[in-house]
Amino acid sequence: MRDVAVIGAGRIGAIHARNLAAMPGVRVAGIADPDAAAASRLAAACRTEVIALDAAFAAGAVVIASPTPTHADFVERAAAAGCAVFCEKPLDLDAGRVRACLAAATRASILLMVGFNRRFDPSFAALKATIAAGVIGRLELLSITSRDPAPPPAAYLRASGGLFRDMTIHDFDMARFLLDEEPVGVHATASALLDEVRAAGDIDTAAVTLRTASGAIATITNSRRASYGYDQRIEAHGADGLVAAGNRTATSLTLADRHGFRTDPALPFFLERYEAAYRAEIATFIAALDGEDVTFPGGEDGLRALLIADAALESSRSGREVAL
Repeated sequence: MRDVAVIGAGRIGAIHARNLAAMPGVRVAGIADPDAAAASRLAAACRTEVIALDAAFAAGAVVIASPTPTHADFVERAAAAGCAVFCEKPLDLDAGRVRACLAAATRASILLMVGFNRRFDPSFAALKATIAAGVIGRLELLSITSRDPAPPPAAYLRASGGLFRDMTIHDFDMARFLLDEEPVGVHATASALLDEVRAAGDIDTAAVTLRTASGAIATITNSRRASYGYDQRIEAHGADGLVAAGNRTATSLTLADRHGFRTDPALPFFLERYEAAYRAEIATFIAALDGEDVTFPGGEDGLRALLIADAALESSRSGREVAL
């Protein structure tokens, strides 16, 4: 039986804990969270108990789904205990702090996986496999669309590190994953079109271009407001063709009448859209713990995505491309 403790009883912690509890051969070793009521509810749902933070690092493997400012500290505590880690992104909002955290994990030789769940979405994984198989020839242009249905609360915005580090960081990781080469230049344009976002000191609308040494280009568009649902699309254009992955809807039903063609709207948010991806990524973590030959985003991937986010922020302020 594989024991895995979970730190954090919020939305993401609940997703991971419930997925772990549903896996054969895996036991949720306990839930640690300063919110005793939330921890108790999640522990009951996962047939486990509420544990102290120190006990989580004694489980042998831990899922860190606590607030971002705690991530690096908790990874270092896990490393000191020789405990394998799955940590939600980002490892920290400061690249120097991330480097220190990764150094601790390397010295301890622990397994460290970062939660870039979109790599595990079945449609995006199939798109990656199609590109890797050479079906569309040499990749020339990658277009990533990521738009939230509505902005998060102001308190979240003020502590998130900003759009590029909080939201676009997923798209930066996907661009690296699909391009299979590192971007060498970043140019970003951004705006705050929503009053509540502007008041929180953040941006809500952005367009980013990533340039690679081979000449391939990735474009990313983000918005914190999409009236039609959670908009998640990727299109890859190559020398010999194109492959695209579109939005997910509740059903594939199409209704045609005198008003035209209608389908279900895009799924409402990330919990529904990436339900399968969350299951697949935590299953990959368990497979890695069991010594299976699996590929997963590690600490270096977390650092590189953050460095691109930092460069995008610098570019949006200066109006110039920033070299990577």
